[in-house]
Amino acid sequence: MSELATMDFHPQPQPGEARPWAFPAPDRGTLDNGLTVLRCHRPGQQVVAVEVLLDASLDAEPAGLDGVATIMARAFSEGTDKHSAEEFAAELERAGATLDAHADHPGVRLSLEVPASRLAKGLVLLSDALRAPAFAESEVERLVRNRLDEIPHELANPARRAAKELSKELFPASSRMSRPRQGTEETVEKIDAAAVRAFYDRHVRPATATAVVVGDLTGTDLDALLTDTLGAWTGTAGAPRPVPPVTADDTGRVVIVDRPGAVQTQLLIGRIGPDRHDRVWPAQVLGTYCLGGTLTSRLDRVLREEKGYTYGVRAFGQVLRSAPEGTGAAMLAISGSVDTPNTGPALQDLWAVLRTLAAEGLTDAERDVAVQNLVGVAPLKYETAAAVAGTLADQVEQYLPDDFQATLYQQLAATGTVEATAAAINAFPVDRLVTVLVGDAAEIKAPVEALGIGEVTVVTAE
Repeated sequence: MSELATMDFHPQPQPGEARPWAFPAPDRGTLDNGLTVLRCHRPGQQVVAVEVLLDASLDAEPAGLDGVATIMARAFSEGTDKHSAEEFAAELERAGATLDAHADHPGVRLSLEVPASRLAKGLVLLSDALRAPAFAESEVERLVRNRLDEIPHELANPARRAAKELSKELFPASSRMSRPRQGTEETVEKIDAAAVRAFYDRHVRPATATAVVVGDLTGTDLDALLTDTLGAWTGTAGAPRPVPPVTADDTGRVVIVDRPGAVQTQLLIGRIGPDRHDRVWPAQVLGTYCLGGTLTSRLDRVLREEKGYTYGVRAFGQVLRSAPEGTGAAMLAISGSVDTPNTGPALQDLWAVLRTLAAEGLTDAERDVAVQNLVGVAPLKYETAAAVAGTLADQVEQYLPDDFQATLYQQLAATGTVEATAAAINAFPVDRLVTVLVGDAAEIKAPVEALGIGEVTVVTAE
């Protein structure tokens, strides 16, 4: 009998020594044209992320032209004084770069990602788009048509339809926040190249803009690159626009957007609460996460695991807009979908979860799991340059200090169960929630009325 063959195993890899981690702090500077620059060297990140924030808020859109900020944002990559739209796209592709832009309540943001070896080329294209966008009539007309084509699809999407109705319910009709961010069919069809150019001329200038650059900058003379590219962008001086206060009516009520024959109901329950400037924010983040931030949260445990009403329900807080003086507002919401016959029972159990939270509070175990999930995974969350750049841009947009995110993790780790409980109860009071249901009104109206969670109104879906 031959001898059995033996195998040599490589030694099992051993973990290295744990190192402390903190969200990176940027260096600040200003170019001669007034552009504020935040830079953050991240060794090993060979894809550099650049975020440019423009002080062109949705509040600044002319009356009747809701959506012009969105069309302008999309048009930035549709040609410059040097390249047609097709040529500009080809130049981005040759540089291995992507350029995206979007408009939201605080302003317009452009996002560039480009290999570090081609950063110079990427910055040239970005600066050309900002400095001299073509805004050709044919391209703007195409973007307007594309946007008009998107609107019916958004209205057909239950989640998007619920969000539209919640904004309409919460905010006064005079507030830009009450209307769709990207405009309606009525307003978008009025937008032309002249309107886009006028909006650009009025609100886009380096003196009120900020650029965030994150990535491996080894061997890169970033000062020289920025001076030759974004530094060549000129514009008139101007002060940032005043930020109007956020007002909302969160009187407890229910709005059903009628979708006859719908087999499930989309629910969105919300109100307005404190933003990141408020000292309650860390406790609010922690308490909201315990309530509905993950598969192990209370809402999921009851509505998904125990009752089987849904594939998942989430609670979250999303900053809407902040002001320089440290005021602002966040949307506090619970979202999910349930099958039509169980809409009433699901809402009853959801309110029971909120009442139990108010009566009994969170447990230390829930708090500990939330801290571990929120703080423990942070290094993984910020592995990419784009993730770091996006968070730094958020801080700028919300008038927060550069060390806010790093400090937040320390605050989350130090927040106790009692504080998290109080914040969650204050965030979701059972009698101050606006509930939007997109579903079959004939099937769900009576069961919802029986719950007594607010006056029920039915509106027709577009």
